[in-house]
Amino acid sequence: MATLYNLKVTACDGVFYDGDCEILVLPGIDGQLAILAHHETFTGVVEIGELRFKDGEGQWHYAVISDGLITVYGDGSVKILAYSCERPEDIDEFRAQEALERAQEQLQQKQSRIEYEISTANMARAMARLKSVSRGK
Repeated sequence: MATLYNLKVTACDGVFYDGDCEILVLPGIDGQLAILAHHETFTGVVEIGELRFKDGEGQWHYAVISDGLITVYGDGSVKILAYSCERPEDIDEFRAQEALERAQEQLQQKQSRIEYEISTANMARAMARLKSVSRGK
């Protein structure tokens, strides 16, 4: 039997998941980051992309997560605080495609540095959402 720890993922609209976890894989600054039980204590950054984890019953769960923070505590628990986190089945593919097209159009226009960063983040989120939706088909 695998060693479990508590995972809590909180987004702006509420708690996405709070329960047992065997392994967590999420997008970080330098690529994918995997967290197992007894991981070293740390705080890091979560990037926009796909989050996946195996719960206490061995079932994999997938989600699209926006940027946020992750903290692994000394007691073995893991907490993620993100702007948004959504299941692939909750994503409207048409709206995600429209958001991607809007972001691409904005990137072709002259923008301030802040506007450019916002457009880039919007495009990354739309692409992650579309990738997640296509996985389920």
